[in-house]
Amino acid sequence: MECGRPPFSANVKEIALNGFEYKVVYVDFRGRISSEGAEYIRQGGEHRTGFVRGYLDKLGEDGWELTGVLPLHRPESSYFVLKRGRTAAAKASEG
Repeated sequence: MECGRPPFSANVKEIALNGFEYKVVYVDFRGRISSEGAEYIRQGGEHRTGFVRGYLDKLGEDGWELTGVLPLHRPESSYFVLKRGRTAAAKASEG
């Protein structure tokens, strides 16, 4: 067990008590991702799927988990819904 880190069961209880936080991301597979005012544009030569996978990998490193995809009427674009457990520290910093 790492020093300063609660056991796994304590992490689960903390998340269960404090709920989740959510993120909605607009993904256009032609080369644009937009989330909470930040825009990410695909670089020339970068594969479309690799561009999106790289973005999702980064979010995963930050604890985000993809929970749903809502395809839009516009071809090649969707909303991705992600969530992660809200810890007591995050809840306290909100107010």
